[in-house]
Amino acid sequence: MYSFILGVISLILGYVFYSKVIIKNFGVEPDRETPATALEDGTDFVPMEKQRNWLIQLLNIAGTGPIFGPIMGALYGPVAFVWIVLGSIFAGAVHDYYMGMISLRNNGAHLPELASKYLGKGMRHIVNLFAALLLLLVGTVFVTSPASLLQELTPGFMNYTFWVVIIFIYYILSTILPIDKVIGRIYPFFGALLIFTTVAVGIMLFAKGHAGNIPELSMQSFRNIHPQSTPLIPGLFFTISCGALSGFHATQTPIISRTIENEEEGRWVFYGAMITEGIIAMLWAAAAMALFDGQTLSEIINSGTASAAVSQITLTLLGTVGGTIGVLGVIILPITSGDTAFRSLRMIIADYIGLLQDKLSNRFMITVPIFAISIALMFIDFNILWRYFTWANQVTAVTALFMSTAYLFYKEKNYLFTFIPGSFMLYLVILYLLTEPIGFNLAMTMSYYISAVLTVGIIYVFFQQVNKVKAELNTDSVLINDHLQIRDIFPESVR
Repeated sequence: MYSFILGVISLILGYVFYSKVIIKNFGVEPDRETPATALEDGTDFVPMEKQRNWLIQLLNIAGTGPIFGPIMGALYGPVAFVWIVLGSIFAGAVHDYYMGMISLRNNGAHLPELASKYLGKGMRHIVNLFAALLLLLVGTVFVTSPASLLQELTPGFMNYTFWVVIIFIYYILSTILPIDKVIGRIYPFFGALLIFTTVAVGIMLFAKGHAGNIPELSMQSFRNIHPQSTPLIPGLFFTISCGALSGFHATQTPIISRTIENEEEGRWVFYGAMITEGIIAMLWAAAAMALFDGQTLSEIINSGTASAAVSQITLTLLGTVGGTIGVLGVIILPITSGDTAFRSLRMIIADYIGLLQDKLSNRFMITVPIFAISIALMFIDFNILWRYFTWANQVTAVTALFMSTAYLFYKEKNYLFTFIPGSFMLYLVILYLLTEPIGFNLAMTMSYYISAVLTVGIIYVFFQQVNKVKAELNTDSVLINDHLQIRDIFPESVR
């Protein structure tokens, strides 16, 4: 119990203190006009207040990841707390903040465009491919998981297919309509349900005396106790992604970078939302550890995915009525990530092909093919989709962290804040690809060394590239003058 409490306190202190270091290193310009006001178009560029932006950002990034991931991560024991806390403070929140703010400084640009600008033009095509794959997988996965949960709560005629159709209809509307017409209006209600569920689970965990069963982190427990002996490295870092570090967030923050009214809000909206997600992850991991031993939890997950564990946790802690409301709160999370996943994909494709999105017909031109592909993906096994999503997700995180490193390097800021977590995760994504069945399925021992060599090689090439670019910069370069007013550095974009 004390390890859990200390972890939550550490997350809050991370926001209070470490976020200030990160913000100071970036160099906020509170008087700089943001894309929301300079480029307002009534669709994607729409000024919205700070708390509304924070809530939308939180719901965007908090899919089933910070619940399903920590529940599955609980199989590793209390060592999962360490990754959630350290990952959220020093990797995930840093990733989200720099991605959001660099996007804001580049007119709300998405990761492919930013990678092209800061890592080299060739990266634009590669990152576009990864981003499109990731968002398609996210959107599709976040149709299946809420549909499965909803059919368990509703009458027989409201079966899985019924809910898939309903969710797809909502996703289409939220993808094509202005952000303040659907997402901006219903998210406060979704947010209230999410907050109720999280707070209720946390309170009842203590009120019913289960908190005493949360295992403590010690020298004996600081090891892999997974029932199936799944390797802690890299397994834990891919099992718990949302709630620690997730590349999916890099696809979501540009949505909010187009609605923020002042750069000073970025600390609360980007860094703060990720810390909140970390607290959500801690609560669900603790609840899973407190209510089930590793073998029992493993059997529950294997019998019906992590959603079965969610149902049992909420019913045990909140009772029948409260448990039902709690499950609805969990259902909200994937839906509020699935809708913005498709919206982000529309925006990324539009930016890539140069198609303005101020007309409804233009939005339909991109949206229809996206959903046709997603429907086709529905016929692929969920577990296969999830494994590919997991790897693509963390590759995207690595890309965003190295893009941020290049940005800070060019501006002669301290780039170690993003370079260290980026290098760490780069090693892990290579290791995962080498050892997993979806990759090369090599022996773990040999892969440790191969991954280290490949990581060093990629880092060498990266610094060769950024040093070359930096040597060619002059005082007028846009790469180092993004702090100036939009109309001064991007006059063609201001309507």
